[in-house]
Amino acid sequence: MTARILIVDDNPINLKLACDLLVIEGYEIDKANNAEEALALIGKTQFDLVLMDIELPGMDGLTLTRLIKGNPATQDLTVVALTAFAMKGDDEKAFEAGCSGYITKPIDTRRFPDQIAQYLKQPVSNGEMAQ
Repeated sequence: MTARILIVDDNPINLKLACDLLVIEGYEIDKANNAEEALALIGKTQFDLVLMDIELPGMDGLTLTRLIKGNPATQDLTVVALTAFAMKGDDEKAFEAGCSGYITKPIDTRRFPDQIAQYLKQPVSNGEMAQ
């Protein structure tokens, strides 16, 4: 079974890079440019993982994560912060909001598929388990 991932990011370059890297690995990818689009998709689609940019226009990613985690229908959804705003304490804020992990941008294109596989607890495409 292929994992389905929602990537929420308002930067088109970051969104394309993350999507391209994960499509190569065989994942099904959905995209949202803001929190409202993400909520609409989460309401009608079953996702295995959400990669959440913290700084979004309008509602920020941490607020959206709290909404996801506060809803009984989506509280078990794995959300990983994916952000360029890697200031001291930001990872703690992400975990407090309900994120299961924290990946900084720019993403390391060599490590990114393994990082995602770890959150999905699946082997990476080359057959090795993620480290």
